[in-house]
Amino acid sequence: MVFKMGDFILGMGKEFALEAMEISEKLSLDEGETLFNAGDAARHFYVLIKGRVELSLGKTGPVVYMARHPGEVIGWSSLVGRNDFSASAKCRESAKLLKFDRNSFLELLQKNSANEALLFKRLAEMLGNRLLELYPTIT
Repeated sequence: MVFKMGDFILGMGKEFALEAMEISEKLSLDEGETLFNAGDAARHFYVLIKGRVELSLGKTGPVVYMARHPGEVIGWSSLVGRNDFSASAKCRESAKLLKFDRNSFLELLQKNSANEALLFKRLAEMLGNRLLELYPTIT
């Protein structure tokens, strides 16, 4: 399966991308389906291939971000040592995603410290961009 993972794995090499694909699970979800709720165990994260997924505070709280770009990480809490998701994720239209088991992915990253550093740099950039999008809603 070929798709655009965007900046998430940019510069990590073809071998890493292929190994990452091998440990991923392809998901197709319909509009209205929930990926996870705030407070659920954060054992997986997702990479958006196509569609729109809204992130909200709690199960019914305000929407704080709309993931809509191929390659966006959803459920990053699992990658930064959180045990539970801090937000809920619900499809706003049909969506295709890759689901990654946190432990399997982190084991893959540990094989190459340069890839590990690059991935967390990319994750920090994505989170920074999300924060910038959020600022106008809180001022």
